[in-house]
Amino acid sequence: MIQEIIKHQIAAALKHLYQIEVIDNQIVVENTKPEFEGDFTYVVFSILKQSKKGPEQTAQEIGEYLKTNFSQLASFNVIKGFLNLSINNQFWFEFLNNAYNNKDFGFTFAHSGQKILVEYSSPNTNKPLHLGHIRNNLLGYSVAQILKANGHQVYTCNLVNDRGIHICKSMYAWMQFGNGETPESAGLKGDHLVGKYYVIFDKYYKQEIEGLIAEGLTKEEAEKKAPSIMAAQQLLQKWEANDEETVNIWKTMNGWVYQGFDVTYKKLGVQFDKFYYESNTYILGKDIVQQGLTSGAFFKKDDGSVWIDLTADGLDQKLLLRGDGTSVYITQDIGTAELKYKDFDCERSVYVVGNEQDYHFKVLQLICKRLHKPFADGIYHLSYGMVELPHGKMKSREGTVVDADDLIDEMIATATETTKALGKTDGIPEAELQHLFETIGMGALKYYLLKVDPKKKMMFNPEESIDFQGNTGPFIQYTHARIKSILRNAGSIDYTNFDFSKTNITEPERKLVFAIYQYPQAIADAGKDMSPGIICNYAYDLAKAFNHFYHECSVLKEENESQRNFRIQLVNLTAHILKSSFGLLGINVPEKM
Repeated sequence: MIQEIIKHQIAAALKHLYQIEVIDNQIVVENTKPEFEGDFTYVVFSILKQSKKGPEQTAQEIGEYLKTNFSQLASFNVIKGFLNLSINNQFWFEFLNNAYNNKDFGFTFAHSGQKILVEYSSPNTNKPLHLGHIRNNLLGYSVAQILKANGHQVYTCNLVNDRGIHICKSMYAWMQFGNGETPESAGLKGDHLVGKYYVIFDKYYKQEIEGLIAEGLTKEEAEKKAPSIMAAQQLLQKWEANDEETVNIWKTMNGWVYQGFDVTYKKLGVQFDKFYYESNTYILGKDIVQQGLTSGAFFKKDDGSVWIDLTADGLDQKLLLRGDGTSVYITQDIGTAELKYKDFDCERSVYVVGNEQDYHFKVLQLICKRLHKPFADGIYHLSYGMVELPHGKMKSREGTVVDADDLIDEMIATATETTKALGKTDGIPEAELQHLFETIGMGALKYYLLKVDPKKKMMFNPEESIDFQGNTGPFIQYTHARIKSILRNAGSIDYTNFDFSKTNITEPERKLVFAIYQYPQAIADAGKDMSPGIICNYAYDLAKAFNHFYHECSVLKEENESQRNFRIQLVNLTAHILKSSFGLLGINVPEKM
């Protein structure tokens, strides 16, 4: 990267001019602000004590030194204490030729030496996937792709929550009111059918509570003594005792859900290297807890329960095993973490889970550190904010969630209507239109959910997401389609036969070249922060730079052959990078639109 060369040259300048000893990575070089001339900027205020001169004079002296000793510098200008540097055209020509001949431009394929496991999705088998799950799945998939692009060896897994009282609630409602209903007989996806009975249970349970309260029980007593909840608890006990009839119903209903999940995962374009199931992992960790008790990492209370004291870490005491010897959720997670480490031998394990579990993952990592587990330091919680709707939070048991499948269908329908209304389907065969509408609808959904920093909660607005202007997926997709149209009209060109050294680079061209140059850094930053939003914003900036260039510069009608071919090369590279960057987000781009 040219920034590293600039830092080295500035370090040499500081030593020569002011006898300041500084290593390259301590020097900060930023992109020049759009309102100023230049490519990169160095701010001199931090060295004024050593230079013993004003900011303008200091910046001027450094600039003059660089102009003499840095062959790739074309010019510089000083604005107060800001030294703005413009790199010469020859550097950009060489960069463009190298980028054009590298189909994987921006990616790092030298293996970093790190193996990373990304766990995401983690659905419950008592309901279909909803809007919140969509954000989780899209984040997990995209982060995995970005980490791969940074040279890491990446695996993905899905821990399915397929047991527990919430599962038994759906089972009980189906047994009581289902009359043998199946996905086939109901005409519903399996996960939708099971979710239907989860909602039915909640409504029936609330009616029972109201009736018991009317009979004189307190609300707390009624919630515990309602026949439906007691029946669900009995089902859980039967399941844990491996009762054949109960287990068969559980397997049947979970099977329906898995078939439904598979359809939704395919629509979202996500996949996993391995599935873990809580029904197989919930007993894991108990032996590890006993080992921790023996080593003194944990302690036992009078009732026989096992705890860890985390007060020295600013937390509290945490239960690990109940007095009757049964495990709690953190116990399972300790065991599953060790199982994943044995399966994949990964130094880092990324958990894509909502921010309501921040405390849980702090506890998990501290426990694993107390146990001296080799994977403890690599535990990383990719915490993300919830997705909210204009009318409030979603609640599965009340049936107020935005179902993932319904939302996907709605997005495609809206994309169809919007695209037709804007006249962007002219000349496209009917057979290709449905694929186009799906591409736009899913692109709008994915981009809108991914462009927001994962740590922030967000409000989802479907109408705003499908807009062909502004920071949206369809705007960038349309830019790509426009570029492909230009390239079809340009025909095939072999750029290796052209010498661009005498080509003049105009201001719009320079901004587009500079935007292209930022792609590797955007991938590196997105990998470091595990934030697909960085790639979204990069793609948006690149699309804006292209549209400015296209508005200001003629491409196919340019009379100067060298200038025309240079511009076509820029157009081609832009298309490639837009497609590549959207690939990291799991978004397709259309060839025509």
